[in-house]
Amino acid sequence: MAMDAHEIETMIKASLPDAQVTLTALVNDGDHWAANIVSESFRGKSRVQQHQMVNQALKQVLGGKLHALQLQTSAP
Repeated sequence: MAMDAHEIETMIKASLPDAQVTLTALVNDGDHWAANIVSESFRGKSRVQQHQMVNQALKQVLGGKLHALQLQTSAP
């Protein structure tokens, strides 16, 4: 089971429409990704809260179709 970058970006933007998402494959197997996400929605939130927002957007696939996601989040 693998996911492509477009699929992941679409899921994130469904929850965070203003997000600027940059994805990098870590192993080129479609299961391990690094994501840099910038969103105004993150302003005033802790890093843990920001990551929880992204994890919520991807909850249907995390741990299954998407095995690992390294996150870097920030507000613009």
